[in-house]
Amino acid sequence: MNRAFLAVSTCILTTLLFAAINFADAPATQPATQPDDGVIRVKAGADKAFTDPQGHVWQADTGFDGGDTVSRDPGLKIENTDMPDFYRNEHYDMTKWSATVPNGTYTVKLYFCETYEGITDVGQRIFDVSIQGKKVLKDFDVYKVAGGAEKPITKTYDDIAVTDGKITVSFDANIQSPQINGIEIIPKK
Repeated sequence: MNRAFLAVSTCILTTLLFAAINFADAPATQPATQPDDGVIRVKAGADKAFTDPQGHVWQADTGFDGGDTVSRDPGLKIENTDMPDFYRNEHYDMTKWSATVPNGTYTVKLYFCETYEGITDVGQRIFDVSIQGKKVLKDFDVYKVAGGAEKPITKTYDDIAVTDGKITVSFDANIQSPQINGIEIIPKK
């Protein structure tokens, strides 16, 4: 009985070890946080990666603290863009987004488009945005700045310094909850 038990135990351990080695060699299913060029692109609210018309791959929704995601109807018309599908997903009601990056200087691009049918006029969604603890958007109203709903707008911030290996974008609600469609972090060379 002891020999049979020992033989079965050895067989099980060998199988588990073989499975562990194969699992370690298996490719990751998630895209890398930081590709070879160092640019981080996140399509907020998306459940899969997105390739834009320029061939850039945007990771699915990742890095957010709190909030929720939503996907809009594929037929929703988004004006003035060559990538309307990009703006049909959003992350909303979050408090921050962050990523680990090498220390250095970055350009941060924030992509917005008001697609929520409950926002029909100026002043119905207002929030603040900070990058690395510095407020960059105060009382931001996507609808107002873009000139209405379904109109994308990009806000670009240059020379964002990272000294602690982490870049953070914080969101504070004023009226309604904050929302965003994409975040792009570009290292300065």
